[in-house]
This record gives sequence, C-alpha cells and structure tokens, in this order.
Amino acid sequence: MSAPVPQAYSGSQKLLHWLIALLMLGMIPVGVYMTYRGAATNFDALTNTLYTWHKTIGFIILMLVLARIWIRKKRGAPAPVSTLTPFERFASDAAHKALYVLMFLVPLLGWAAVSAYPARGVLFGLSLPPIMPVNQALAGTLFTLHKAAAIGLALVMAAHIGAAFMHLIVKKDGVFRRMMPGG
Repeated sequence: MSAPVPQAYSGSQKLLHWLIALLMLGMIPVGVYMTYRGAATNFDALTNTLYTWHKTIGFIILMLVLARIWIRKKRGAPAPVSTLTPFERFASDAAHKALYVLMFLVPLLGWAAVSAYPARGVLFGLSLPPIMPVNQALAGTLFTLHKAAAIGLALVMAAHIGAAFMHLIVKKDGVFRRMMPGG
C-alpha cells in the first residue's frame, strides 16, 4: 500500500531546499574563482583556503542532498499544481530529476577527484575518506567531469529559478509559494 500524497512540502523539505540552494549558489562562483586563482597564483594560501572551504561545503551539500532524498522517499511530494500545462509538467519533472541527479553527482565527482589527486583535506584538519585510488591521470578526468557536471547543474538551476519566477510573476498560480517557508 502506497503512502498518501502530501498536500504540501514539509518544513524540513523546505529548509533543505533553501539551504542546499544557497550553498550551491555560493559554490559556483567560488569554484570558478578558486580554479582561476589556482592557475594564476600556483596555489597561494588564499587559494588553498578556498579549496578547503569548497571541499568542506561540497561534502556538507552531499550529506544534505542524501537527507533530502531520504525525506522525499519517505514523505513524498505534493501533486503538481493543476494549472500546469502538459509541457510544464514534463519540463518540471525532467528538471527536478536532473537537479537531484546533479546535486548528488557534482559533489561525489569532486570527492572522487580529490581522492585520486590526493587532496582530501577539509576544515579543522580533517580529511575526507578516500573513495578512489591515488591516480593523477584519473584525478584530471574526474576534475573535468566535476566541472562539466557543475556547469550542467548551474544551467538546470538557472532554468529552475527562471521557471519559479515565471510562476510567481507571470502565472501567479501558487507554484512558487509551495516551497516558501510558511507557504
């Protein structure tokens, strides 16, 4: 017997949505800047600090995404709003699936890359456990895949944000409010 479809997103689903979104929106420019800075400065102290923070926050995002997936599996999601056109339902479903895959894949590829490099150090003198053998050539490939997946994630996020504002400003159909705190 399947669980009933919830009428709204839970507070924890909304919290995770916004927390992950804010962290990812910060990670993209930091990732671009630290990569550029690393090439320009041969990894000075600030660059190393940026990389350490990037790895730490990336790992936190991965854990939050796993929690979000677990809650969604356990609780479900409300049915699509009845005002959505068939194309909007298709686009929404495809974008949400892509977001979940990429939110999981981007940090996992980053973790695999720093394992293969190896450069697993994060904040507080801790290190991520290795998930790949040390292999510089493999690390280069994994960093390239991490970057490509991050670009893909940024593009899907941009489409998702654009669609959210379209529902808020143009359609005014309540889709945006469903993920707002208290909405």
